[in-house]
Order: sequence, then structure tokens, then C-alpha cells
Amino acid sequence: MFFDNYFTSLQGSISSIESNELSNIADLFLQTSINGKKIIFVGNGGSASIASHLTIDCINAISLRAVNFNESSIITCLANDFGYENWITKAIDFYGDKGDLIVLISSSGQSANMINGAKKALLKGLRVVTLTGFLKDNPLSKLGEINLWVNSIEYNKVEMTHHIWLLSIVDFIAESAKKESES
Repeated sequence: MFFDNYFTSLQGSISSIESNELSNIADLFLQTSINGKKIIFVGNGGSASIASHLTIDCINAISLRAVNFNESSIITCLANDFGYENWITKAIDFYGDKGDLIVLISSSGQSANMINGAKKALLKGLRVVTLTGFLKDNPLSKLGEINLWVNSIEYNKVEMTHHIWLLSIVDFIAESAKKESES
């Protein structure tokens, strides 16, 4: 009973997205690449793992330049010197270039480091996409050009939904490229 309800709930979260929102993000990924820029994926905790997975899939599966900030020495150095709430802003100072796309993944949309990172990215001329959950009107969601929101307050459901949505974008781009090469 638990698993049936769990998977039904998760399926509802995954299916709650409008396809055009995912297509719009796929277009941003491709525009970023065409412009010679990179995609930066950032998250805390489980969302950092999603950021790592997406970085690898963008590089390996669809040949888009992508990075993340999951190197522990970068995080601990910048957090120690500038405060945890500012480490992402400092990483953007060092690694973010005007025209890059940053994808900020946060279940709550309330983390100060993510909010500060989004504000810094906008100031530097990066395009911003956010993925959030919990409260629809969270601070991070107000800062993205596009925000994907999961209507759940359960971390695993929010994170798994974010992960599947982002991976579906990679698979969409890969499938589109395959069809293009076949014609």
C-alpha cells in the first residue's frame, strides 16, 4: 500500500509540469552552447548530487559545456572565507561569465546561499533557471527567468521530480540531435 501510494504521488509530481516549460529550458541549454557559454548547475545536499549528474550528462550525452561547484575544497574555502551564505556568490565571481546559464536546484527555495547566488548571477548577466518545491511563492523562484516548482513538502519527492525533469531535458536534446542526424 505505501509503495503504491508513494509511486502514484511521485508520478503526479513528475506529470504536473507543462511540456513547453521543459522545452523552453532545453532551448536555453542549446542557446547557451551555441553562444559559446556554459551551463552551471548548483544545489545543496541531494540537489548537489543532481547538479553533478546533470553536469556529466550534459557533457557526455549531449556535448554541452557544463560545470558544477561540488568540489569540497572550493565549497569549504569559500564558505570559510566569505560565509556559507556567500560561497555560491564567490564561486560565480570566479567561474561565471556573462551569458552563462545557471540552474539553481533547491527543494525549499529558501537557502540563503542559493538566493544570494541567483542575485549575483543576475548582476553578472547570467541567465537564471530555478527548480524549487515546498512553498510556491518561495524567494528563489522569484529570481529565475524560468522556475519549475514541485507541489510537495517532501524532500525526496521534490528532488526526484527535479532530477527526472532535468534528465528528460537531456534526453529530449539527445533524441532531437539523433533525429536531425538521421534526416
